[in-house]
Amino acid sequence: MDFIGDLLIKDGTIAAVGESIEVPQHTMAFDLKGKWLVPGLLDMHVHLREPGEEYKETIESGTAAAIAGGFKAVACMPNTQPVNDSAGITRFILEKARSSDRAKVYPIAAVTLGQRGEQLTEFGDLLSAGAIAFSDDGLPVKNAAVMRKALEYALNFDALIISHSEELDLSKGGAMNEGLVSTILGLKGIPAAAEEIAVFRDIALAEWTGGRLHIAHLSTKGSVEIVRQAKNRGVRVTAETAPHYFSLTEEAVFDYNTFAKMSPPLRTEEDRLAIIQGLKDGTIDVIATDHAPHSVIEKECEFQMAANGIIGLETAVPLSLNLVRNGFISASQMIRCMSISPSRILGLPEGSLKCGNSADICIIDPKAIFTLTRESLHSLSYNSPFLGKDLQGRAVLTLIDGRPVFDPTGILSLSKIN
Repeated sequence: MDFIGDLLIKDGTIAAVGESIEVPQHTMAFDLKGKWLVPGLLDMHVHLREPGEEYKETIESGTAAAIAGGFKAVACMPNTQPVNDSAGITRFILEKARSSDRAKVYPIAAVTLGQRGEQLTEFGDLLSAGAIAFSDDGLPVKNAAVMRKALEYALNFDALIISHSEELDLSKGGAMNEGLVSTILGLKGIPAAAEEIAVFRDIALAEWTGGRLHIAHLSTKGSVEIVRQAKNRGVRVTAETAPHYFSLTEEAVFDYNTFAKMSPPLRTEEDRLAIIQGLKDGTIDVIATDHAPHSVIEKECEFQMAANGIIGLETAVPLSLNLVRNGFISASQMIRCMSISPSRILGLPEGSLKCGNSADICIIDPKAIFTLTRESLHSLSYNSPFLGKDLQGRAVLTLIDGRPVFDPTGILSLSKIN
């Protein structure tokens, strides 16, 4: 429920919330008129690159970008070097996150050893070490029999399998969406069917096994419809998309802009509108960034050779707010997709402002206009097609357990004693 009112924080927890509450004497008070006070956001799909590729991003820099974007927590994918396929690497990630002391970090472990798609990892050991779900993201689990075993094995723990849905034989060698723009640019394309066939396969396996399946980064109209029909049949499937899939189309690749190269690729306007409709009607549960930092080495090169991926933690709020401003979704739907739903899907503490909950809070100024620049970014990388663009709406204060971890405009310095 949305309302204008007060919220009281005491000892790191939400002590009271209402349209008008009695504030104890000697309490610090903050006037947040015109801003949104929402549960801290949770990004369930990021790449922190550590261990192994710290020149692109570290857990420290990635979590700094997260809190700057309003995220209290991130779930990090396992395609590090080495791959997070063992309890030791999971514990290393958690220890680095604790020492960084910024956003909370929840490791997602690999489904298969080395992400080779052959032998399952030790789900029990990884969960005990702190992993919260399993994915070979960056690669699909190509062998359907292995994916079936993963879904069945995960049932022993009620664990979630996250699918990077891609038919590699169809996408091999492709650099962007297959269509008119790829033809004009002379680039080999990736057809929508490369995603849709894999989405259909994994949903069929989830329906057969009864396993819990989450489809990552939906990008096509056909994929949205496959998920919609599966949900109507009662399949245990959820899905996410990323802000770039409802903000951009394949036309962003014109001039061979490698910052707009990603996997899955940007699609057509018809696909973009279908993604928005999927968010509107609840077919798509989550807005996740798929934050994928790369250095100039991987991005400022020939388009065909450039790495896939863009950063997204610091642009997710303004891009998602565009949907609200344009009337596609409500403010409540946006926050549900960026906080409540990912928490529920991952089995984490609910993102809400209920009394007794931890005071994990994001303050958003929906009218703030800023220019995205290399200097303003907290990420080590700057591979974003929105670089140099004016964006509207941003997080201006992030609290974790009632502790301010991001306050760039000095909101807390403007407090007064009640």
